[in-house]
This record gives sequence, C-alpha cells and structure tokens, in this order.
Amino acid sequence: MSFIPDTDAEALSALFSRRSVLGATAAGGLLATPLAAFAQSAGASGPGEAEITVDQARQEPIPIVIPNFGAGMGEQISGVITSDLNGTGLFKVMSGNVPPGSTPDFSALKAQGARAAVAGQAIGSGSVRVEMRLWDVLSGQQLQGTAYTASTSNWRRIAHIIADVIYERMLGEKGYFDTRIAYIARTGPRHHQITRLALMDQDGANERMLTNGEWLTLTPRFNPVRDQIAFMSYANNRPRVYLFDLASGRQQILGEFAGISFAPRFSPTGGSVVLSATRGSGSDIFVVDLASRAKRQITNSNGAIDTSPCFSPDGSQIVFNSDRGGSPQLYIMSASGGPAKRISYGTGQYGSPVWSPRGDLIAFTRIGGGGFSLGVMNPDGSGERILTQGFTVDSATFCPNGRVLAFCRQSAAGAGGAGFASGIGTIDITGFNERPIRTSTGASDPAWSPRNG
Repeated sequence: MSFIPDTDAEALSALFSRRSVLGATAAGGLLATPLAAFAQSAGASGPGEAEITVDQARQEPIPIVIPNFGAGMGEQISGVITSDLNGTGLFKVMSGNVPPGSTPDFSALKAQGARAAVAGQAIGSGSVRVEMRLWDVLSGQQLQGTAYTASTSNWRRIAHIIADVIYERMLGEKGYFDTRIAYIARTGPRHHQITRLALMDQDGANERMLTNGEWLTLTPRFNPVRDQIAFMSYANNRPRVYLFDLASGRQQILGEFAGISFAPRFSPTGGSVVLSATRGSGSDIFVVDLASRAKRQITNSNGAIDTSPCFSPDGSQIVFNSDRGGSPQLYIMSASGGPAKRISYGTGQYGSPVWSPRGDLIAFTRIGGGGFSLGVMNPDGSGERILTQGFTVDSATFCPNGRVLAFCRQSAAGAGGAGFASGIGTIDITGFNERPIRTSTGASDPAWSPRNG
C-alpha cells in the first residue's frame, strides 16, 4: 500500500493536528483573552441572548460592518471573515471604518443601515495579536471583546474563529467556520481517475493530499473526538476500511473480514466504527470497537445488502439503507441490534443516509426519474424535502451545527468522458444558498470535521 512516507507524515503532523493549536501552552498555540468593554450607551445592559434567529436571517440577512484589520495580514483576516459570513447567506457584510480603540459612532453606523459592527486590528510579525470587538449598533452594546495571540501561520484560523464568534453572538448558535473537510481528490480521465485522500479547510483553503493515488480511495469519515479519519482503500487490490491518524500521518487496517469492508462511520464518542462487510452475495453491518478491535454483527441480511450505516447523535440508533424489501430503502434500528423499521416511502431508491448532529433530520440521496435528488427527512420518515437535484448529487455531510450540508455534484460524461466534472458544494438544510467549494482538482465524498477539528 502506498501512502505518504513516514518522514513526510511527521513533517505534516503539526499542520494536521489542530486541536493542539487551541491549547494556550502548546508550542505555536492560540491564546484568547477577553477585552474589557468601553463605556456603553445609557441604559445598556450586558450581552444577552441573540435576538435574531437563523430563520429570520434567511429572510433578511444581517447587515454588519467588517473593517480592514490593517495592512497585509490584517487585510487578509478581514477578507476571510467577510467571506465566511457572506457565504452563509445570513449576513450582508458592509465595509466601513470602525476605529479599534474607541467606541464606534453608532449614529453613523445606523445611518449606514448596519445592525452590527466589528472593530479589529492585527499587530505583530513573528507572532500576531488580533483584537476584535463586536458591537450591537441598535443598543450600543459591546457583545464580544477578545484578543487572539498565535504564530502568524495561524492567522487564517484566527479569522475563522472570529467569524464563529460573530455567528454565535448574532444568531445564538455555534458557528462552523473553524472546521475542515476530508474528501477524495480526483484527477485524470473519467474512465481512469486517480483518487487521493485529501483534506482542506471548509472554505477550500489549505488543501493537502494524504495519499499518493496508487490505489482507489473512497468515503473518508472524521472521528468526532480525535484527529483520525476512517476511509476505504483498495490497497493491494483488497478493498478494506483503514484508519488514518492525522497527528502522525500513519494508517492501519480496521479489522479483518473475510470479504470487503466498506462504508465506515464513527460512533458519537469516537470509540467505535460502524461499517458494512460483504458476506456471500449480501452484506451485513458490524460495529468495531477501536480499543479491543472486537467485532459485533448487528444485522443478518440473509443475502440482502445492508450498508451505509450512521449513528444517531446520542448513539442509541443506526440509520442504514438496505434492499431487503426489494429495492434500496432507509431503515432505522437500535445500535445494539434487533428489528429494523423502514422510514423511506417516496418514489425511487434511497441511499447514503446521514444523521444530523442536531438529531432532527436525516439527509439522504434518492435515485429516480433519470437523476439524483438530495433531501432530508425527519427520523420517523415524515417531512421529506428535496433540497437539490442533478445528474448525480450524493455523499451528504452535515456541518457541526446541523444547518448546512456539503455534498458531491457530478455532471454527465460525453464521448470519451468529455464534459465530466466532479465537485463539492454546500447547501442550507432548507434548500437555500447552494454554493460550490473551489478545489484544485475534481472532488467527491466530502466529510465535515467536528468543530475545531
């Protein structure tokens, strides 16, 4: 099997191990310290709960002023914050001058139509200190004041973290900008594509290739609590599930099965992986404990294909797809095994289910009518909604707050594969604000990391 060499893996480990960056005492770590509020308007109280909901912001994006944080790196930080917020469709970023060392001119900001404003500056060279303050323009309150200190190599992460803070303070929900997406990078002609396990920031920056493309690689999945990815590789022409450790760059086979193992997903605690393994003409679902490597079979397909399992956020249930009823449909069962209940009853074949981290929705792919549809439904199968359609739309993955899905969109290929394209896009769970993520190669099989992951 050919992955990146151990020497390269060790050199890259500092880039990939993001959780260590958050430690204030770690080398090159990021330290966040509060900034005291300036005098506020008469009668203003301390920061309270967000007054604007996500649904309200979808209807009327929040006008917010993001100034230039300074020349060079400061300007880049402002640009990333602006891109993050504008990309949600929930904010309308406006330019303006908000002095970082004093109370803003709220009258002028109101006249500009702003609902919120940020003051900020970036100072330093070898290390950088980024100060930001978030103001509610209507009340004159400072909602947040924080200074971030880190090595200059972490400037982009600081920008994403600031965007997360703004999102949370304005909307009352955690942001998702300080995250990454694992995916499959694709190059070459349609009939003979080279596939590599790859990693990027959620906005497409900082792309890294983790494997060299010698073997077909598919379906990466993030561990929710460790810097680890499970994926399927055809290494040595034997398709199996592997674990890739992002802190060291090394990999190992996950369990020995008589047939093919595929479609892995981690449990919510990160201590086990649920996957499919072929048995005769069908496939069953197994849970593999990562500490002991003990395997536990939880379905008995009797020749049917049970695949694409995914835990519920509390770990008590598993959604999967199976053709046990004659065509691929979605089923839910206890994570400990037992009977399964069908939940999909629309026209067509259903697959690739994934449970929202909020627990309120299951995303899926439906095939029918000559194309693919990407949709969501309630866990009991009710409320099915199609978000987007196309020649192929597949591989949905939720962002950590459950508000946005990333997915793969592919176009049809003409003679000799002409016209084929494979890319990753994002879409709001309401079907609002579909956007592409730019990558340097073709891309598929996205998997969104946990927050700060």
